[in-house]
Amino acid sequence: MAKAPAASTPVVLLERALVDAGLTGARVVVGLSGGVDSVALLHVLVRVAPAMSVTPAAVHVHHGLSPHADEWVQFCAKLCRDLGVELTEVRVHVDRRSKLGIEGAAREARYAVFRQQRGDAIALAHHADDQAETLLMQLLRGAGVRGLSAMPALRTLDPVTGSRLLRPWLALTRRQIRAYADSAGLSWVEDESNSDDAFDRSFLRARILPELVARYPGLRETLGRAAQNLGDAAQLLDDLAARDARGAVTGTGMAVSALAALSPAGARNLLRWFLEQQHLPAPSRDQLDEARRQLLAARADARVRVKLGAAWLRRHRGRVYVEPVGLEPAKGWCIAWTGQHELTLPGDLGILRFEPTRGAGLSLARLRAQVVAVAPRTGGERLRPASNRPSRTLKNLLHEAHVPDWERGRLPLIFVGETLVWVPGVGHDFRFAAAPEEPGLMPRWEHAGIVSA
Repeated sequence: MAKAPAASTPVVLLERALVDAGLTGARVVVGLSGGVDSVALLHVLVRVAPAMSVTPAAVHVHHGLSPHADEWVQFCAKLCRDLGVELTEVRVHVDRRSKLGIEGAAREARYAVFRQQRGDAIALAHHADDQAETLLMQLLRGAGVRGLSAMPALRTLDPVTGSRLLRPWLALTRRQIRAYADSAGLSWVEDESNSDDAFDRSFLRARILPELVARYPGLRETLGRAAQNLGDAAQLLDDLAARDARGAVTGTGMAVSALAALSPAGARNLLRWFLEQQHLPAPSRDQLDEARRQLLAARADARVRVKLGAAWLRRHRGRVYVEPVGLEPAKGWCIAWTGQHELTLPGDLGILRFEPTRGAGLSLARLRAQVVAVAPRTGGERLRPASNRPSRTLKNLLHEAHVPDWERGRLPLIFVGETLVWVPGVGHDFRFAAAPEEPGLMPRWEHAGIVSA
């Protein structure tokens, strides 16, 4: 990273970043911790918002790790009221026993919140010192090119919504941001964990980086350049994986044959990219090699299930699928449908929508004539999809539709009385189909970014 010229002030860099990212006229949400960096970023965003036609907002993640966490919420709420900015506060649970460590688990929880925000971009106040710390931490962990590229200035946050993550101040140092905050008369909170060298980042910040900077004054700029170069290499690897994935990756599945056609390095790269598309952290090299071995070496009818951190990789009919660890289908639930346009399903099962149609889908009159309920399968269900064929067991229909075994217990089924009339991915009972020109409803199940009719 080249040393920021004198004209590259916090204001100039933010304006330039917004223009370069095409965010003029957008809603930009600042990740607001209450510390000096994020407070300064929100203050600058509010300053430039009128000229950039930007709608500023903020989100504060309450991790519950500090005894002062509630005070930080109050501080952020007052700051946003004073600035006239909408604030969203989200409380998360951080697993202190996570294999990612407290810092890693808190980060995963925080970014999960960022992906849920209503906005075109999340702006974070990471700077050159943060970049240097991140690169050193990743190097000490034995990270690959993706990890060593540290923090990009702009990246996609959620491919489904198109929201992005913006870091406009990677060319600034912590001292430059503090100088802006002092000159603007800003107040902020201090996180006591920043001075606790029991945490890796705090240890590097307090004890290692000062020694390195004393010996190599241009260290921040040098490490910044290295991160940019590694970022270019990581982008090329992503481009390669995307090409390897063409025709092989659809939705949440990937053809095993795509892995078999690649070298071990290429297969690792494709697997890592595929997991990243599912918002999962990259596994280690050894884990990826073991996953590749099992996916390719197991016999065709074997039920392969490989644990990779927060997910299972499963093989089903020549394809690889991702199943989050601990994701068990909810049991015993039943929701009555009384004409709603949509039903929110329990747990993480998503939403079942009923779209008005004419001459297609389920007959509205038939649905209104009896009790309608949505529930999961319990076993023994049958469906009659065609008039010239007898009813079929749901088990056989799901098998023919290539629905993976572990997904079958999660399907929301529609019953009219005791009769099964609709199954996502399979279809409806012909006796309940809307006649030509008759008002009907087309059920659509939306979950994890997938729509099933």
